[in-house]
Amino acid sequence: MKFLLAVAIVFTAAVLIGADTATYVGHDQVTEALTKGKAITKGQGYAVSGSHRDKAGQVEVHDKETDILYVTDGEATFVTGGTMVGGKQNSPNQWLGTDIQGGQTHRLTKGDVITIPAGMPHWFKEVPKSVSYYVVKVIKD
Repeated sequence: MKFLLAVAIVFTAAVLIGADTATYVGHDQVTEALTKGKAITKGQGYAVSGSHRDKAGQVEVHDKETDILYVTDGEATFVTGGTMVGGKQNSPNQWLGTDIQGGQTHRLTKGDVITIPAGMPHWFKEVPKSVSYYVVKVIKD
């Protein structure tokens, strides 16, 4: 079920950006990406990766990337929106910060999907044990 949902998310992103070729990634590569946090595939206007966290992260803002996250295992407290505190640009169109003032708190668990529009602060604030998830990035010019 979770694999089918992930495939549906990738397919939907590809359709939205006009992909005209199929990309196959075998389950062994996908499993490795989820456990080690690696890229799975990318194309014009999108990227798909697996990620695994065992601790909180930094606040992020991507000026030109919408993130679609699908949680495959574990749980986390995730904050979206509000105002980034201590933000510094770490690469073109990418910002990292230390906190979020305001925002909405979400309790993410296995099977959840959350979308974060380009320009919106977001943050894995708490990761009690670990969390694994797919990230589909839809990149606008």
